[in-house]
Amino acid sequence: MDKSREANRGLGGEILEMLRKNIRNYAMYIALAVIFIAFQIISKVMFGKGMFLTARNITNLINQTGYVAVMAVGMTLVLIICQIDLSVGFAAGFLGACAARLLAVNVPMPLVILIVLAMGVCIGLIQGTIIGKVGVPAFVTTLAGEFIFRGLLTLVTEASGTIPITNEAFYQLSNGFVPELFSIGKLHGLTLLAGIAAIVLIFVMEVRKRRDLMRYRFEVSSMPLFLFKLAFFALLIGALTIVLAGYKGISWTIIIVVVIVTVYNFVLKKTRTGRYIYGMGGNIEAAALSGVNVKRTLIGVFGSMGCMAALGGILYSSRVNSATPTAGMGFELDAIASCYIAGVSTTGGIGNVVNSVVGAFVIMSLTNGLNLIGVGISYQYLIKGIIFICAVALDVRGRGKKAIG
Repeated sequence: MDKSREANRGLGGEILEMLRKNIRNYAMYIALAVIFIAFQIISKVMFGKGMFLTARNITNLINQTGYVAVMAVGMTLVLIICQIDLSVGFAAGFLGACAARLLAVNVPMPLVILIVLAMGVCIGLIQGTIIGKVGVPAFVTTLAGEFIFRGLLTLVTEASGTIPITNEAFYQLSNGFVPELFSIGKLHGLTLLAGIAAIVLIFVMEVRKRRDLMRYRFEVSSMPLFLFKLAFFALLIGALTIVLAGYKGISWTIIIVVVIVTVYNFVLKKTRTGRYIYGMGGNIEAAALSGVNVKRTLIGVFGSMGCMAALGGILYSSRVNSATPTAGMGFELDAIASCYIAGVSTTGGIGNVVNSVVGAFVIMSLTNGLNLIGVGISYQYLIKGIIFICAVALDVRGRGKKAIG
């Protein structure tokens, strides 16, 4: 009886069932779609034309999200192992100011980036050692780090207040675009090719994943639902590709974020280190008894977070073309909120870097849209706070229902 009912519910029923069972993974996609549509309609009502879903605004939104996205990737690992890092905001601001100071004395840009990234790794390793070896809780250690890096940022910038950056190559990191080698009509040719390649790659990966699941007799979705998912992602990527190709094409920020996400996703999904990280988050005592060096893994995760904070600071300084005493304020909140909105569990053991980047787009899309329609910063903080608590409540209630069931 149940099988016949399941067979007769149709594609629509399967989609609803999939969303219900995977609400943690799909909630931010739904939220992103609602934000896009809502701000497009509101801006059209207020200004006579839709201003949100324009090629220029979407491109600016992507570039603005870059520094939060890379920090959210690092924060995902920290939250998976049931830790927290409150220092990354001002650490990013301080490291971005260090980059600006080095560029001001004519240190070559590639060397500046390597130095700042190395500084970030060292900062993360030091904090990780204090947490893992000394035993000081992460909340206390990173809260102290926040004060320290805020003070260091003030020291670095106190001479001039703002450190301008005049290096054009550094500016292009967050503001430049891949060169237009050829065009198709009025569209950026390389962007179109990249979009087609992305769609093909997703098709190949999903087909291979489905084949592997079937080979090991795991449950898979029906063929109509599988084809619907492929069509949805193809449509989404195709629409984004056309929007970007109609403006200036793919920005260097997109490439940086894609590379970071690819590397981290591979580490989490395909390597022993990734299994150790998830194992620690699920049950740290069991992971230790299984032979996992939990202290070394924890220190490595914080070293990774330090590196992403440094990269975030570089991208932010490049974006605004300067370093200021307030750089980094609230960055850690955006990174943490991005992860929780993306379904990272408050109790650890669950998280996905791809989803965290989408969560960063949710946060920054909200900020972008509210700025676009003229909402004050005070109300923006109120709205972000409400969304954040709702995301965590959704996670807690979802886990509670599973536990009861």
